[in-house]
Amino acid sequence: MITYDYYRIFYFVAKYKSFTKAADILHNNQPNITRCMNNLEQELECTLFLRSNRGIVLTPEGEKLYKHVAIAYKQLSLAEEELRQDRTLENGIITIGASENALRLLLLSKLEFFRKEYPNVRIRILNYSSPDAIRSLEANLIDFAVVTTPFKLKKTMNQFSLTTYEEILICGPKYKYLTAHKQYLKDLTEIPLITLSEGTGTHKLYNKYYISNNIPFNPDMEVATTDQILPMVIHNLGIGFYPKELAEEVIAAGKVFPIELEKPLPEREICLVTNKNIAMSTSVRKITDFICENM
Repeated sequence: MITYDYYRIFYFVAKYKSFTKAADILHNNQPNITRCMNNLEQELECTLFLRSNRGIVLTPEGEKLYKHVAIAYKQLSLAEEELRQDRTLENGIITIGASENALRLLLLSKLEFFRKEYPNVRIRILNYSSPDAIRSLEANLIDFAVVTTPFKLKKTMNQFSLTTYEEILICGPKYKYLTAHKQYLKDLTEIPLITLSEGTGTHKLYNKYYISNNIPFNPDMEVATTDQILPMVIHNLGIGFYPKELAEEVIAAGKVFPIELEKPLPEREICLVTNKNIAMSTSVRKITDFICENM
């Protein structure tokens, strides 16, 4: 049976019209190169080279074979180089689906350190709600997701908890009087509430939280991203739930104020989610390991 090595040797012998030159390039010896080419001719049952004191010349059969082998060898060499670069993270593209809070609270800092170590890896980040990120992962549109709870996963998914974070209720100057003492949720029903839109994990979380307090969840304003809540609160359009860590700077500046509640808010998690049915490239495996191990 003809092996790939025979064709690789044939490629260099035919390219340089020399057994000696091929042996030097392949770090082999000339007798071994000659033996392999004799075996190749026997396998193919035709003469590929005409040998003389001046060197070698390809026969018509040899010319025909070389045209095909040259194309195949170049393609295989390109594939090997791409695999090598992927293995050493000299290139590669990683597509991540991330919810906004997961991105700002954790993923950006992780990516900063990863890029320092592997600057040639291209990273695409698609901003989704947690449910949308999971659906994109199921559809094989992203390599993995970094999202915030709550969300539902199918058995084909793996979940790795990265960290937890706390949310607080904040208000602008108009409602600062609410910060004088702890508030019961039922006493805030007349105050306009700003939250993320229906279909997001955050909307489902607070709907469940209000129901657990026997209060209907009827937000007055719904927005697409967490970022939109803060300026609306600052401009006294209502109160809203916001990640404590992201609110600390504006609280210190006196632009918004935390409202303490009698019943604590549910703790939230940031998780990395992968699809068992999607084979990971070396670069994807490396970055997911990097994120999970550096917690």
